[in-house]
Amino acid sequence: MNRLEGRVALVTGGSRGIGAAIATRLAAEGASVAIGFAGREEAASEVVSAIERAGGRALALQGDISDPDASAALVERTVSEYGRLDVLVNNAGITRDGLLVRMSDDDWHAVIETNLSGAFYTTRAASRIMMKQRSGSIVNIASVVGMMGNAGQVNYAAAKAGLIGMTKTVARELAGRGVRANAIAPGFIETDMTASLSDAARKGALSMIAMRRMGSVEDIGAVAAFLASDDAAYITGQVIAIDGGMTFA
Repeated sequence: MNRLEGRVALVTGGSRGIGAAIATRLAAEGASVAIGFAGREEAASEVVSAIERAGGRALALQGDISDPDASAALVERTVSEYGRLDVLVNNAGITRDGLLVRMSDDDWHAVIETNLSGAFYTTRAASRIMMKQRSGSIVNIASVVGMMGNAGQVNYAAAKAGLIGMTKTVARELAGRGVRANAIAPGFIETDMTASLSDAARKGALSMIAMRRMGSVEDIGAVAAFLASDDAAYITGQVIAIDGGMTFA
């Protein structure tokens, strides 16, 4: 299936986990993919190599999206290399977990700046390109915790809730120029983060999920590719929870 043949995608935080799976799926469907990364150059290069071995086209671009100039540069370098930008996936994010009363200002600001402000910076830069093209798809990777909250993640939940609000606003602002914006809200997905859960924590997580299992990064990649494609041409401003029936939102 080559739903994205001839299109160009930028995936932030694309060096591992969900971001790598999204980049790989977009490339498999025909897109040329720029993989944004902050510090994991070797991991990003491995994703590029895997895509190229499969016959796809990809490159790795370093940049800290919490810096507005670096975010704009990621977009500019993608367009410089590939000539256009059709898909932006805002996936880059960090965690600095802690209870509200113990959370430091630094931990609050670090998560908000990367997870929310970073997505704003890249979206602002990409939207200017997409509006000129009169086409484009923005896919924001939010989280179910942005919909339901989660103890110990006040900064992360606030950032993801803000990302959902930003998605809906961007969708309204850009729809008239042919640009769509949607969000994916993953639940518990098998990643390095969930692999570190204790047996008790994993059991508790599974008890909240109707399907009684965690999802895979490929589950997220599949929906991201759908939202990026013309199969989702009449979908904008939506939040799709990929959570095995955890929220039914």
